[in-house]
Amino acid sequence: MEQPYDDSGVPLSYQPEKLEPYNHNLENSDEVNDSPIEEVRLTVSIKDDPTLPCLTFRTWFLGITACAALSFLNQFFSFRQNSLSLTSVSAQIAVLPLGKFMAAVLPKKAVRIPGTKWSFSLNPGPFNLKEHVLITIFANAGSNGVYAINIVTIVMAFYHRHIHPLAAMLLTLTTQMLGYGWAGIFRKFLVDSPYMWWPANLVQVSLFRIIWQQTKATFRDKFDDVHTRLMKKNYDAVPQWWFYSLSLIMIGLAMVACEGFGGQLQLPFWGVMLAIGIVLFFMLPIGVITATTNQQPGLNVISELIIGYLYPGRPLANVVFKTYGYVSLVQAITFLSDFKLGHYMKIPPKSMFIVQLVGTVVASSVYFGTAWWLLTSMDHLCHPSKLPVGSQWTCPGYNVFYNASIIWGVVGPLRMFGRLGLYVKMNYFFLIGLLAPVPVWILSRMFPEKKWVRLINMPIIISGAGNMLQATVVNYICWITIGVFFNIYVYRRYQSWWARHNYILSSGLDAGVAFMAILCYFTLQIRDINGMRWWGLELDDHCPLASCPTAPGIQVKDCPIFH
Repeated sequence: MEQPYDDSGVPLSYQPEKLEPYNHNLENSDEVNDSPIEEVRLTVSIKDDPTLPCLTFRTWFLGITACAALSFLNQFFSFRQNSLSLTSVSAQIAVLPLGKFMAAVLPKKAVRIPGTKWSFSLNPGPFNLKEHVLITIFANAGSNGVYAINIVTIVMAFYHRHIHPLAAMLLTLTTQMLGYGWAGIFRKFLVDSPYMWWPANLVQVSLFRIIWQQTKATFRDKFDDVHTRLMKKNYDAVPQWWFYSLSLIMIGLAMVACEGFGGQLQLPFWGVMLAIGIVLFFMLPIGVITATTNQQPGLNVISELIIGYLYPGRPLANVVFKTYGYVSLVQAITFLSDFKLGHYMKIPPKSMFIVQLVGTVVASSVYFGTAWWLLTSMDHLCHPSKLPVGSQWTCPGYNVFYNASIIWGVVGPLRMFGRLGLYVKMNYFFLIGLLAPVPVWILSRMFPEKKWVRLINMPIIISGAGNMLQATVVNYICWITIGVFFNIYVYRRYQSWWARHNYILSSGLDAGVAFMAILCYFTLQIRDINGMRWWGLELDDHCPLASCPTAPGIQVKDCPIFH
């Protein structure tokens, strides 16, 4: 049965009947779960124990191990034809028995650091939820990938040029860590606000809740948010100067990487500053879209377009600019998402910051080290024509990145999408995208009784269609079938079941795919047993002329000549 809504689209059953003053004395009164988002109220606990230890030896050991392992495996498999990507959900499940094992066997005696008054315990007590969350944050850093490795790979494997390892490492580190500053600037709007609820985090929150057998609280409504009150009451916030100082250091190192080393990266200092300006301009709107819809628009194409017009003929400058513009925003969104996860799980913000910082450094170093090792030790890496028949080291993802550097950097948007190009009419889609939400808004005003009109979200539709080229039809059929069934039908008709099991099911599906992919690789694929062979499984478009040139007069073997 459809629920009644008010003029703002909020179900009347979710609204408070009476506002009562909030009593901050937790010893004399219970907190109320007054999050304005029902999915958060159904999923996130309002209980907190600020006495639980967080940055323990177990946190550091298991967290850094998980971060390094995921970084190595994801980078190692990224060069293969059938790449494998392991998510932090896998580590989230795997570290629990390890943490409990360490709590059972490690000695509880304090260990003193020689020459100092500092000491710590290898075993401060039972393995607790907050340790588990911080280890998962470490794992998040290792599972998210390092975009700058694309640049290092195409320079060495496709352009066959030398790049100084220090320049490559500085590029890797600065692109990953610039986002800390942007996260610090916008965390008040994108973390503290209860309306920025970050749907993806509820998957991990729900899995933590089931694992640790947290009980569901009773739900009452108020306009202030309980989670923000608890965090401000129990923990000190991260000082803003931490974020600003780190940003200034990273900007300085980025300038050194781009202007130093003989200008190997081709991007001048003004390019770095322009990329930063683009990120700051788009950060808040993209952050709001991500925090409320779980869809994250990217700046990669718009960055390539801008620098392609301003600085044509320089492919490395193009991809470096894109990386500073695109990845620093993605990293900022990732940091904010992790902060919101810590917000929900009541993790001290300073502990979160430290774990994120160390995790980013560890992940960047391991990703870079793994890629550099393979690029310098493996013959014909990323060159299918020179590799043995059936070799998996074909680098399809890096080939796409290389082609993008040619299209946007060498050829340039002027000769592709400008007055000298064949695709100038594609620019109308910028106008279409800008105006697309307007008809929906007009219809919602004309027909206010049609509640379904308000559910049409053009940024989500356009963003979802943007993945169509990478995904197959099967991906979309499975996604929309599962999504509609559980998040519309089950959510409306069986809400208590949805609250208990929906996000656990999501975690199980993710973890199951990851574990089965690892099992299949190490038991079958490593022995060249790849299952059935038929044309539908081949990573081929089955169009032998697809790679042929279309410009007049160019002759290539097995290709027609156009006149």
